[in-house]
Amino acid sequence: MVELVGVRVILRDKRLEDAESDYIWRCDPELARLDAAYPLTMNYERYLKMFQDQLRYPTPASHHFGIEVADGKFIGNCMYYDYDSINRQAELGIVIGDRDYWSGAYGFDAVVTLLDHLFHRINLDRVYLHTLQWNERAQKCFARCGFQTVRSVRRMGHDFLLMEVLREDWLENGPDRLSTRWNYLRERGGVCIADPSDAP
Repeated sequence: MVELVGVRVILRDKRLEDAESDYIWRCDPELARLDAAYPLTMNYERYLKMFQDQLRYPTPASHHFGIEVADGKFIGNCMYYDYDSINRQAELGIVIGDRDYWSGAYGFDAVVTLLDHLFHRINLDRVYLHTLQWNERAQKCFARCGFQTVRSVRRMGHDFLLMEVLREDWLENGPDRLSTRWNYLRERGGVCIADPSDAP
């Protein structure tokens, strides 16, 4: 069992009770568009069976986390996948499914918390992602997390930006990015999960 504690969020292993919210989010046309996907059309019973199978037989080269806030509410998902142990790299993905938590730095907190885990605990050299070229909001968030644009990529009929964070950059600049979570909290007066005595 893995649990990663951020400032505003906890990343914890996926649970069966996440299935209903996940299903609602994956059926949402706007959320699907942000992920360059089509909304789900299968019924919930079939989806639940698939979800249960994924919990029972997880993919070895990935780890999916549920994102929780201070009151234990499940608001989204963050994951790494396509883990390559030879080249020591993996792809990162995130979705904040609950719109009440958009634009509140929850995604930033989740991403930098996961990045710190990947570089220090999994010992990766590179973490990358693909974000839709028109999604400037996501790109700004990822840039604040430390991702640099590598190049444009055409996949599945969509234009993406390939972005990456390298180990050397994270070891040098990661502590400052982690500290930014506390600064945002102080400015906005939000609710934290971490012990305030841990703040730099």
